[in-house]
Amino acid sequence: ERPSGAEQPLSEEGRECSGPEESGGRGGRRLRTAFSAEQISTLESSFQRQQYLGAAERRQLAGRMRLSEVQIKTWFQNRRMKLKRQL
Repeated sequence: ERPSGAEQPLSEEGRECSGPEESGGRGGRRLRTAFSAEQISTLESSFQRQQYLGAAERRQLAGRMRLSEVQIKTWFQNRRMKLKRQL
């Protein structure tokens, strides 16, 4: 079992993605998470309600969507930056 900080990103089907970075045996950056259309829709609707999530809301959303809290946190950070660029 991997430590929680070494999770692999999920593919659209909710499985872990594998790629060339894994075969090298070196650490490094995680692969990009491929969110499903349903996950993006859920995240966007949550973002429309509130742009900042507390720990409890993040934990609840992560459990419901079968994503890690870090993935939820990062998505919200990136979404806020996207909104800032648009404005």
